[in-house]
Amino acid sequence: MNRQERERARERDLADFLRSRRERIAPADVGLPAGARRRTPGLRREEVAQLAYISTEYYTRLEQARAPHPSREVLAHLSRALRLTDPERDHLHHLAGVPPTLPQGPSREVRPSIIQLLDRLPEAAAIVMSATYEVIAWNNLAAALMEDFSLLHRRDRNLARRTFLGPHEDDSPLYGVSDTDEFARTMAQHLRATAARYPDDPEVQTLTTELRSGSAEFADLWEAHEVATRPTLCKTFQHPTVGFVAVHCDVLDITDRDQRVFIYTAAPGSEEAMRLLSVIGTQRMDVPG
Repeated sequence: MNRQERERARERDLADFLRSRRERIAPADVGLPAGARRRTPGLRREEVAQLAYISTEYYTRLEQARAPHPSREVLAHLSRALRLTDPERDHLHHLAGVPPTLPQGPSREVRPSIIQLLDRLPEAAAIVMSATYEVIAWNNLAAALMEDFSLLHRRDRNLARRTFLGPHEDDSPLYGVSDTDEFARTMAQHLRATAARYPDDPEVQTLTTELRSGSAEFADLWEAHEVATRPTLCKTFQHPTVGFVAVHCDVLDITDRDQRVFIYTAAPGSEEAMRLLSVIGTQRMDVPG
């Protein structure tokens, strides 16, 4: 197969892919009336064109493998109009001969299925952290064990900034955790790798510069150039109301979003403390009335 034949084959694959994605979307999925006399399943070509802000004629030619290569902007509009997943979006770009661009910075968008997972863990405290250690999702028990993140400014939900720059009451570790030194080392190692993955992201640059200039400890860890980490299997929180809470710590990687889910379950002897936290929630029982 020569170059021209390969190009024609890719154009046909692009046309077939667009058609298959269009036919799987019901009009109601995108807020359109179903109407009557639809001869094929899914959306009409003119509806996709309208959602993608392109002409019906041009979209029709794409599905007929007769159009010139779409631009990156058109591909972005088509991806949104056809509700493509991230792998489907990348596939569309490759079929069009326009390699997908890598994300400039860490994703902060948490998949709905992960949010549902957190809510379905009533006996475990769970949070989702971005590649920069920003807490971007949490369940009720995590808010009770650590703090109510909904009350914090986004900047203050970054645990690396909180750990290295504080301030903490009475110079105590953040949340009174028992493995502060190991946690700090792990964060520095992860942030080293994050900075390499997103060298042009201004938020990553700002965070690492701030930590290096504001914390001698972080600067020393940063200069060690370590990127390997050891998992923390168990840690202890010192809660202001229920006291010490020992937990098992499990981490699930969400590789396509560069995020991690931290799940804390009660270790033997701390089951009652976790149950009490689930009852009192974020109330501070030590606050005078």
